[in-house]
Amino acid sequence: MQHPRGFQLQARKKPLALSVFALSIGLPLLSAQASAQISEPPLEEVTVTGIRGSLAQSLDVKRDATSIVDAISSEDIGKFPDKNVADSLQRIPGVSVDRIWGEGRDIFVRGTDSTLNRTLMNGQNVSSAYWWANDNPSRGFNYSILASELVSSLEVYKSLEARHDEGSIGGMVNVRTRRPMDLDPLTINVSAEGVYSDLPDEWDPQLSGLISWKNDSETFGVLASFNSQTRTMRRDGLEVFPTNDLYTVTDQNGATYEDVYVPWGGGSAIFNQDRERDTANVTLQFRPTDAWDIALNYVKSDMDMDNSNQNYLFVVGGYKIPNGDTVTDPVFIPTSDGRQALVGGTIENPDSIGVADEPIVRDAFVESEVLDLDAEYAGDGWVLHMQAGKTSAEGGSTKDRNYWFEGDSRETINFGPNTNEFSFPDVDPLDGSALHLNAANLRDWVRIMEDDETYAQADLDFEVEWGFIETVKVGAKFRDHTIENNRDVGGVDTGNAAIADQVAALNAITLADVSSGPSPMLHAEAATAGSLTQYALMDIDLAAQKIDSILDAGAMTYAEDQRAYYKINEEITAAYAQADFSTGNLRGNFGVRVVQTDQTSNAYMDGTLGAVSRSYTDTLPSVNVIYDVRDDIILRAAASRAMARPTFQNLSSNIVINATSGTATAGNPELEPIMADQFEFGAEWYFAEASLLAATYFNKDLSTFVFTDTQPEQIDGDTINVTRPYNAPNGADIQGIELQYQQDLGLGFGFLANYTWTDAEVPANDDGTRLELPGNSKDQFNASVYYENDFVSLRVSYNMRSESYGGLTSGSQLATDEYDQWDATADWTLTDNFTVFATAVNFTNEIIYQRTSDGLPVGFYENGPRYSVGLRYQF
Repeated sequence: MQHPRGFQLQARKKPLALSVFALSIGLPLLSAQASAQISEPPLEEVTVTGIRGSLAQSLDVKRDATSIVDAISSEDIGKFPDKNVADSLQRIPGVSVDRIWGEGRDIFVRGTDSTLNRTLMNGQNVSSAYWWANDNPSRGFNYSILASELVSSLEVYKSLEARHDEGSIGGMVNVRTRRPMDLDPLTINVSAEGVYSDLPDEWDPQLSGLISWKNDSETFGVLASFNSQTRTMRRDGLEVFPTNDLYTVTDQNGATYEDVYVPWGGGSAIFNQDRERDTANVTLQFRPTDAWDIALNYVKSDMDMDNSNQNYLFVVGGYKIPNGDTVTDPVFIPTSDGRQALVGGTIENPDSIGVADEPIVRDAFVESEVLDLDAEYAGDGWVLHMQAGKTSAEGGSTKDRNYWFEGDSRETINFGPNTNEFSFPDVDPLDGSALHLNAANLRDWVRIMEDDETYAQADLDFEVEWGFIETVKVGAKFRDHTIENNRDVGGVDTGNAAIADQVAALNAITLADVSSGPSPMLHAEAATAGSLTQYALMDIDLAAQKIDSILDAGAMTYAEDQRAYYKINEEITAAYAQADFSTGNLRGNFGVRVVQTDQTSNAYMDGTLGAVSRSYTDTLPSVNVIYDVRDDIILRAAASRAMARPTFQNLSSNIVINATSGTATAGNPELEPIMADQFEFGAEWYFAEASLLAATYFNKDLSTFVFTDTQPEQIDGDTINVTRPYNAPNGADIQGIELQYQQDLGLGFGFLANYTWTDAEVPANDDGTRLELPGNSKDQFNASVYYENDFVSLRVSYNMRSESYGGLTSGSQLATDEYDQWDATADWTLTDNFTVFATAVNFTNEIIYQRTSDGLPVGFYENGPRYSVGLRYQF
């Protein structure tokens, strides 16, 4: 009998009878082989290559699984379907990705937010961090740090077993890396690639290599791989910054409008990034006897990003309205909370600050590493598995310098769901001399976030003859997880007489003094007639000479930002028992997992470092049942209780006050974990080789979800509007249907498609407001057409995700518009050892539109298409 190693799928003692009742989804079966049955799969892993082989291998994983699983397998060593691992995951039913930075970074599964879905590597957590100032440590996974060349396969567990780690409600992703015993005695793979990014008009190199060796007796093997990626990135953004602040707006006739949401401001932004990512993996594998299998795996990923972001801003709510400036012909839209928001008009007074330019220069980084020891001993009718390791990550910025140029002007704004138009009647954006530096608004953030976890687990599987129960599995696991966030803030004390001359020199600098010309033309796809598409651009080198030289000579001083500090520790202890059963055509497993979480949140409160501690225990039962109708049809059903912990940022006990707006944001260490009672059932029909027709219905009853809201609070004797995360009082119900169709059409052609419909019903809160479930998209669709023969492999893929939702702002909920994207890959085999390959990503240049659900624009982002061509050598 074969046994699982770590997190691998369990094999069966007898051939699987395969899959599903006939489905009617309106897709034709285009092959005469539609009624043919799949031949019995071998129990040992086999190496397959090419698109068709990869799809067949993924279907084998799905068929053999003892729970509801979807998988993606590498087409060959170093050849994953997408260069970005998250982009590959979106090809799986029910999985969507966030592409706000032009590639997949966070994933959403079955209508749940990215923070409710864990990603593991070889069954264990991988620490990850982020570089952007507005990002925070997350329970999700930053897929941008993971090189696709590292991956052998991806498995998405949608129904849980007791042996699985807790923490996922939508689904759990397991990333499997390669081991030397799985490959030929000597395997060498090297590739070189050039990537062209259309928006910045730049070519960048990428190199990867793998070498694997094992001895003739297969008692020892070693694998080493390396990937180096350079990428030049540009993103154009038309932005509006809505807030929860309310103002009184006065028009040109003296009429007043109370309790109006007014955006702080917004602008025309260009973001540039030069990114270098190096990923290394070394695996040692020992099999000193037939009973032992020991693997030591080390993975390290280093990513350095030099970023610049420049935004030419209007400042209607930040400066103009608080200054008492009137609005000529104001235009309002109603908001969901019964108020209204300002979306149009001319904000008067040419002698008050009305225009600004905000360049930000960042030196950022993300580092992550894993050291994992995995050992398995197979006795007579029992298997002992042990695994221990450490994973750590660090990310942030060693420099995040914010410059601020400002000038006096009126503003004219015109906003709509797909419109962001603003202009300055008194200033030409191409004339940098109209804006001068304001030393008081200069700042620098040095921010480090750290994520560390040590873990140890032991699992014992033993065969029994207890009626229909064949195997009993028991195990225990301990995790010690710590997240820490630190930030030092640099600023200029303009009231310090000792630096009065430096302050005067800084304030005398205009944007023209540090500009070498205008920006490129921006927003080619997102702009409308009145959008700002070009303006004077700060030259980073000139700014370093004329501004940084003064700041770094002592004009800028640094201090710890206590309000940004938090440290959260979780000690998690879990134990489980699970029974695998089989009787006739029925098989499956049932079990229970009990997990205790001891949590401590440290932060500064009123200037004093304090801690909030709590403990809770959860009992998580699960059952999976599979019925083999016949050799090609399987029925599946599953039920379980799942849990996910709130994000670390939400659990922090700190509070950050915005001195400009007089508002504050804070965490909530008393947030409850999110529980879900869930069930699903489905059917799979493997009607031909590498072919599948399947459907699954799922239902999740969430005890709560986390949303942000703003409430007045007393802080140091003042009443301040504080935005905190809260547990929704009534939870949410999610139900949906996943449909899959995959077929080898013959003559080298094939097709695969899937559609997911998700309906999330969220009861009204106590105040009567009703939210859409954050992260949910009602409709998702994926399709790929491929062709391959002995020399050529071609694939075109399409992905669509309908509107999704976020937090509350300006009286309504943030929404990301429907987004779709086209990608393509091609391979040409030159010889047995050499292959030329090419890719195209987002080749139709789709735009990401974000707005509130009431129609106030938030961000229109254009990342542009990417193309690559490369050469791969394999021995």
